[in-house]
Amino acid sequence: MEVDVYKIDGTKSGEKVTLAPDVFEIIPNDHAVYQAVRVQQANEHQGTHKTKGRSEVRGGGKKPWKQKHTGRARAGTSRSPLWVGGGTIFGPQPHDYVLKIPARVKALARKSALAYKAQRAEIIVVEDFSFDAPKTKSMTALLKALNLGATRTLLLVPKADGKVQKSGRNIFTLDIREAANASTVDLLDNGMLLIQRSAVDVLNTMFHAARD
Repeated sequence: MEVDVYKIDGTKSGEKVTLAPDVFEIIPNDHAVYQAVRVQQANEHQGTHKTKGRSEVRGGGKKPWKQKHTGRARAGTSRSPLWVGGGTIFGPQPHDYVLKIPARVKALARKSALAYKAQRAEIIVVEDFSFDAPKTKSMTALLKALNLGATRTLLLVPKADGKVQKSGRNIFTLDIREAANASTVDLLDNGMLLIQRSAVDVLNTMFHAARD
C-alpha cells in the first residue's frame, strides 16, 4: 500500500511511502485487540482500594450494654458491621490487577489496530519535522493545514523530540507517541493517525522480532 507524504503546510510533497503489507494489510484479529485492550486497562488499576473490617475500626472495646434484661438485641461491640461506624463486611482490599499476554499476541493486536486505521483511510503521513522552539501555535498551524484541527489525532514520531512534544502537550485533541511505544489503545483511541515519514519505517520493521 502506497500513500502520499504531505508537507507541514498541507500540500503533497510528491513523495510516496509504502506501508508494509504484513503490517497494514493483514486481516485484523479482533480477539487479539480485545486481549491487548483488556490487559492495558487492567494494568492501569492502582489496586489501592481499601475498607476497614471490624477488627480495624477504632473503638468498640466496651460492651454497649449488658447481655440480658434490656429488651434489646445483645451486642458485644459498637463496631459491628451492622452498626453505623462499624467495619465493612467483605469490603475491597488492595490487590494486584496485573495481566499479561504473549508478545506475539501483543504484536498481532498492534498490527490489527494499524490495519484497521489503513482500511478506514485514517492515516496521514507527513514529512519529518521539528520546531525551532516549543510553540503550541506552530503545532496548531500544522494540524489546521492538514485539516486535523478538530479531529482527535495521534502523532507518531520516530524518536522523542522535546520541542515537538512541548508544542503539542496543550492541544487536547492531540497525543504524541514514539512509534515503537504506541500501544493498541493509543492506535485506536483517535480519529486520525498522523505519522512522520521516518516513523513509517519504524512501524514497517518493528514487528519482525516478535514474528521470528
